[in-house]
Amino acid sequence: MTVEPSDPNPLLAAWRGPFEAPPFDLVEPRHFRPAFEAALEQARAEIAAVAADPSEPSFANTIEALERSGRALDRVAKVFFNLASADTNDEIQAIEREIAPVLARHRSDIYLNDALYRRVDALKANEPALGLTSEQARALRRYHLDFIRAGAGAPPEAKARLTKIGERLATLSAEFGQNVLADEKSWTLWLDACDLEGLPDFVVASAARLAAERGQPGRFAITLARSSVEPFLQFSARRDLRETAFRAWAARGENGGATDNRAVAAETLRLRAERARLLGYASHADYRLDDTMAKTPQAALDLLESVWKPGVAAGRREAEALQEIAAREGGNFSVAPWDWRHLAEKRRKEAFDFDESAVKPYLQLDRMIDAAFYAAGRLFGLSFAERFDLPLYHPDARAWTVSNRDGAAIALFVGDYFARGTKHSGAWMSNFRGQEKLDGPQLPIVVNVMNFSKGGEGEASLLSFDDARTLFHEFGHALHGLLSDVTYPVLSGTRVAGDFVEFPSQLYEHWLEQPEMLRRFAVHYRTGEPMPEALLDKLLAARRFNQGFATVEYTASALVDLALHLDPSPDEVDVAAFERAELARIGMPEAITPRHRTPHFQHIFSGGYSSAYYSYLWSEILDADGFEAFEEAGDIFDPAVARRLQDFVYAAGGSRDYEEAYRAFRGRAPSPAALFRKRGLEAGTG
Repeated sequence: MTVEPSDPNPLLAAWRGPFEAPPFDLVEPRHFRPAFEAALEQARAEIAAVAADPSEPSFANTIEALERSGRALDRVAKVFFNLASADTNDEIQAIEREIAPVLARHRSDIYLNDALYRRVDALKANEPALGLTSEQARALRRYHLDFIRAGAGAPPEAKARLTKIGERLATLSAEFGQNVLADEKSWTLWLDACDLEGLPDFVVASAARLAAERGQPGRFAITLARSSVEPFLQFSARRDLRETAFRAWAARGENGGATDNRAVAAETLRLRAERARLLGYASHADYRLDDTMAKTPQAALDLLESVWKPGVAAGRREAEALQEIAAREGGNFSVAPWDWRHLAEKRRKEAFDFDESAVKPYLQLDRMIDAAFYAAGRLFGLSFAERFDLPLYHPDARAWTVSNRDGAAIALFVGDYFARGTKHSGAWMSNFRGQEKLDGPQLPIVVNVMNFSKGGEGEASLLSFDDARTLFHEFGHALHGLLSDVTYPVLSGTRVAGDFVEFPSQLYEHWLEQPEMLRRFAVHYRTGEPMPEALLDKLLAARRFNQGFATVEYTASALVDLALHLDPSPDEVDVAAFERAELARIGMPEAITPRHRTPHFQHIFSGGYSSAYYSYLWSEILDADGFEAFEEAGDIFDPAVARRLQDFVYAAGGSRDYEEAYRAFRGRAPSPAALFRKRGLEAGTG
């Protein structure tokens, strides 16, 4: 549909509101197609002008010109893809399927442009004579590497094929994610009052609200949102219903019909492997990891295998303990994946006299948001003022002005916390605008998206401790964007290596677990009383409980990811059968399943983590070792350590070598032993 002049397109007009935030109250799905068309036309012209510049290449007329190109397209795309993830509908999904390959072709047109590459390559060859700042040198190297990794300089027939592969992969990525969302939306476990045995009040209230929203007041609903199904699996005494829910959760993307992802994943693997071969790599994993801290798949495998054996050993001990509980209760069955969370909750109560349901009333969403803000204030001098004058894309979304120590506004932060049918599952950080200073300060607009259960009518929204940890994790990512202080967009915020990007987020989780934080912010949602010291002690003592399970379910997913992408020629692979065979090979305990089954593994098939799901563990070495710097200083908010953390990590983006940045913060290289201490595992045990 064409937007007539009398109906101006708000995506293309100047955004004049506070922070120049997108005018969400004016944007409709019909605006996106014409906005993309106009912005793409402008971006192509800008790129053509850089490529055709008759003057000698310089940093200004090539790298800075490339940085300035496509800004209108970037603005439209950020709004669109944030909505496609967080508040989608049929029209937006149709546009996503159409525009994904178009944008992939546009990227290929840039990075396979011979004239552009010659300019960038000439600058790289002459880098020592250019007099560049360290940040400019990093930007030049980043561009040069991106051109090389895209296939610049390859023969024409190879470039043509790389372009086709890029387009098809973009289409498959969009299709994969949409299929998972469709499976999640289409399934509901309906409960009546007789089916609620074992469920605490907060689970019942959430299930009642979900049922009412689906037109069945008086009943109860469990959905495949993690915040709905996991508490049900944890607390429900009905083993038959737990099995029904777990099987549906595990089968997302593998149900046959139009939303089955097995063929989508298989084609994706074939095309990724072909692209790697065209670019001179043995496999997609080799290609992908060449531009990371790990450098090689073997380095990633070595790390995963170092925790796999002790993790499996711990997992088997945990399984034996759960089997004893089941037998003691008269259960004539072997512990299955749908039993684990339920029996583990009972074991935790026995071992620590600790009940997760007793903690949740003290973990109000609003108070946990305040806690995340408070820690950022103590560490980095930030303050957060909620504002209600900005139109946002959904009524659940909220916005805050972020100010620095001097009271100057430095960013806008948006939080979108509740699960809904129009939102993809999971939790993530993104932005509507990144920070840069190329043509003067551009303040970032950063968003955190989560999928927590909303409280019942008139009730507070309560989090599990894992939910609260997720909130801190994503806010750590947000701080990486909010505190970014670089000149060039290509180096801004979270635009860093995949196995470094999780370091700032995982590090921030540590502040949630500190007693002084919990004493201040963990207060009962009805009485306002702080969490009793005895309960706080039990919570902290139980932090490492079930770590065998946690290590195994995560590491299994990471090992399957790498195995899938190490195959140099994965023709007609049945990804579900491949997963089963790989899990059997590595000795996966029967009572545990991977955290992400392959047919719905969005991290690697519709996200940016293909061959790189290991990166959470790689970054965990950094975060475990990094937090010990504060513990060694005797103050979890030590100003000197916090200053180094801000300068060399959160503010630096990709402007520094990552290993050098870590050493500048920590004073030395990271110690892998910190990872085993954090997880409560003994290195090298089997």
